[in-house]
Amino acid sequence: MSVRERLSSVFKGREEFDLTDGSIGKPLFYLSLPIVVTNLLQTAYNLADTLWLGRYSTEALAAISFAFPMVFLLFSLGMGITVAGSVLVAQHVGAEEEDEAKYAASQTVSFAVLASMVLGAAGYVVVGDFLALLGASPEVLPGATAYMRIISAGLPFMFGFFVFTALMRGYGDTITPMLVMLLTVVVNIVIDPFLIFGWWVFPELGVAGAAYATIFSRALAFVVGMAVMLRGNRGVQIVPVDMVPNLTYARQIVRIGVPASVEMTGRSLSVNLMLVIVGLFPTTVVAGYGIGVRVFSVIFLPAIAVARGVETMTGQNIGAGKPDRAATAAGLAAKYMFVILAAVGVLTIFAARPIAALFTPDPEVVTVTADFLRWVAPTFGFIGVMRAYTGSFRGAGKTMTAAAISILMLGVIRIPTALGLARPDIAGIPIPAFDSTGIWIAFAVSNTAGAVIAYLWYRRGTWRDADPRGTPADDDERDAAPAPTDD
Repeated sequence: MSVRERLSSVFKGREEFDLTDGSIGKPLFYLSLPIVVTNLLQTAYNLADTLWLGRYSTEALAAISFAFPMVFLLFSLGMGITVAGSVLVAQHVGAEEEDEAKYAASQTVSFAVLASMVLGAAGYVVVGDFLALLGASPEVLPGATAYMRIISAGLPFMFGFFVFTALMRGYGDTITPMLVMLLTVVVNIVIDPFLIFGWWVFPELGVAGAAYATIFSRALAFVVGMAVMLRGNRGVQIVPVDMVPNLTYARQIVRIGVPASVEMTGRSLSVNLMLVIVGLFPTTVVAGYGIGVRVFSVIFLPAIAVARGVETMTGQNIGAGKPDRAATAAGLAAKYMFVILAAVGVLTIFAARPIAALFTPDPEVVTVTADFLRWVAPTFGFIGVMRAYTGSFRGAGKTMTAAAISILMLGVIRIPTALGLARPDIAGIPIPAFDSTGIWIAFAVSNTAGAVIAYLWYRRGTWRDADPRGTPADDDERDAAPAPTDD
């Protein structure tokens, strides 16, 4: 039995289920499972860097703790394009408009590449000042700067693979991106220690070595992903002649993509602002915070994956004129994610110290990380609820609603709570300080509030009036975009 046949016995492709008809739980599961694996492999990039750099030095570990928020910010500013592409492809596929889906995918690739080039150049120029603004210490700043300049230069390669994943997901194929990611993660994990520690014939590059390994492996993923879409024998197809940027069609991408970028940028800015607060404490707290955030990135993979699955199911069912089926999928996903992540939270409470010890031998950092995990773990289930409902909002083209929920959760609740509890002297609040524990409490409070807000907003049902293609309601404006070309 071939590798492909073995995987097919576990994962089922789009051709084996219909997202717009029949049962809901089974296709949502098979759609989301490969996304879980893909996101787990995606996170393996960061985890591999964290594991190896944690053994290289505490300063190196703190360096990527400062660099990661800037990476997140650069991705967030342009990621709305990928969300728009995924939603448009999903809705066209649901409406059985294959040519329109190809055109949407082709235009998305073009604008995504252009945006990533601009963002990468901007990031390369401002990286030093940006990291200094975040409060990186003189011991940490050189490593973080070197890491981010390399990442910024390679941003088109990194961003290109995210576009490939999003477009294939909108079509309903989540297996192919998983297989491509598997190949490139293996490459990254293998070459990471050679470049960081200078094994064999390679020079010792430290933090910069981790960045080079990441760029090389993601460039490989980008090339393979583009080749798959150009061939078009699996998932959505891109057509070279349709990739000429069309500014009229760009309005559709902007309509959906800008609010999605606002949402993700808001998340990124909250991470950066939180890091400013964390930076008021010793390096051990910064390192512990960095480890904790990476652990969360693994634990929340099921919620993120299911949210992406709900996004696709909502998009295709909205396109097919079945909003009630989309609502059922969101509610089902929210229930399952709450139960599963709540159980994971219980396990995390008891295993906090062993988990932290996997990333660093420093006992002080282990203590900080364990404290962080124990405070936030009881609220893991609420993250699943919020992700499920915001995923449905995005799939319906209501990306501004998802953005508003994110901003409320992070900007209005998390940041002020963290500053008020951790450093009330700066916030001007006459209460005793919780020190770094106040930051961990803020995570728990905002996670719970985010779930409640998302649920109540979804219950209003305002997402049901989404346009079937996520495009302007004016027919003349739809007709302004040229018709997709045939193969």
